[in-house]
Amino acid sequence: MRTVTVAGGNLYQIALQYLGDATQWNRIAQENGLIDPVLTGIVTLQIPSVDPNAGGGIFVPA
Repeated sequence: MRTVTVAGGNLYQIALQYLGDATQWNRIAQENGLIDPVLTGIVTLQIPSVDPNAGGGIFVPA
């Protein structure tokens, strides 16, 4: 697990940069309790480990 701090942006870009797959944005969202992929302000995120078998892009909160 890695921690990153970003100023705005979106989870698609972050997933592409750190996980190599923009569709894995939902894994970052789940790890950080987020629903909206758009980030505002300065945000510190936990980035899960790379999992080439994970994917998707649809996140339905429980």
